[in-house]
Amino acid sequence: MSRLIYLDNAATTKTVPEVVEAMLPYFTEHYGNASSIYSLGRDSKEPMNAARKTIADVLGAKENEIYFTAGGSEADNWALKATAEAYQEKGKHIITTKIEHHAILHTCEYLEKRGFEVTYLDVDEFGVVKLDQLEKAIRPDTILISVMFANNEIGTIEPIREIGEIAHKHGILFHTDAVQAFGQVPISVDEMQIDMLSSSGHKLHGPKGIGFLYIRKGVKIRSFVHGGAQERKRRAGTENIPGIAGYGKAAEIAAATMEERIKKETELRDYMIGRVLKEVPYTRLNGHPKKRLPNNVNFSFQFVEGESLLIMLDMDGICASSGSACTSGSLDPSHVLLAIGLPHEIAHGSLRLTMSEETTKEDIDFTIESIKKIVERMRSMSPLYEDFIKKSGK
Repeated sequence: MSRLIYLDNAATTKTVPEVVEAMLPYFTEHYGNASSIYSLGRDSKEPMNAARKTIADVLGAKENEIYFTAGGSEADNWALKATAEAYQEKGKHIITTKIEHHAILHTCEYLEKRGFEVTYLDVDEFGVVKLDQLEKAIRPDTILISVMFANNEIGTIEPIREIGEIAHKHGILFHTDAVQAFGQVPISVDEMQIDMLSSSGHKLHGPKGIGFLYIRKGVKIRSFVHGGAQERKRRAGTENIPGIAGYGKAAEIAAATMEERIKKETELRDYMIGRVLKEVPYTRLNGHPKKRLPNNVNFSFQFVEGESLLIMLDMDGICASSGSACTSGSLDPSHVLLAIGLPHEIAHGSLRLTMSEETTKEDIDFTIESIKKIVERMRSMSPLYEDFIKKSGK
């Protein structure tokens, strides 16, 4: 392989050297347990306090509202399960959407088996929550609304501020899974009336295995992991100081470079969308054309199978992901693509490409040419495509 073009940054990102450098002292030099009272332990508290402040500042939150977790999935589980437990006397109804990450959907299924009712909202063809349907779904026993900030597959950014307003108007807690959005687009928890927010470090060039849950002061949810008194008695377990230090540095870098990255990635994103839609026939863009993450592109190619497309792109040195879940052993296409109205056969031919600030125009041009070549080759072997062309007279 002569070159590597990494376009799967929504799955995970490269840990940048500055983050690794920030983590290293806490493996071998300042390795004390942060819960200890001696100086070696106190040395480990400093990066944790600094990271908490950095993250809080990015969100416009207070430091004591940030609780470190082992990642976004834990934070999602904590928000939903602990809210359900704490507020079940008020009601047992939760509202979410059909396009959430499985960390939310599977947690909702868990809660349904324990007597809670969940409303799964439809979205429009772009993946946007319908606000009128959201408000209609609210009941006297609704205790939580959980809607992701931006979709991990199709990149659509939801109307979070409006959802927060609706939730608070009705006295309901609002949680958002911001794993794809934190550090990528501006977020203000106060202006958007967000009560809880989940994030994960490895989505913004931080380390894997570290995340946080923002919990607004006054939200009365209990511990999720029981044991010691860490994280102000709300999340037991010896703190992952190297991970926390790394996440703090990653958040600091993300905040400092956000404006520049958004501009660059949006230009590359729109350039790629324009070329592919123009140069590859029978292709559609999935997600909102403008209200989407700056680095996210998701296409569906008719008469193409997504997993084969991924394998052939990999042979060209391009890392991407498919809208189809077949790579995980399932024959079902993405639940997100089905929710926006794609038929199974088109959803199976989907491709997600997610950039970083390191992505160049040359990378995009090479990828587009590779896609054109591979799609043409795959369609030339498709009897369905042959029949389609014959019937259409082309």
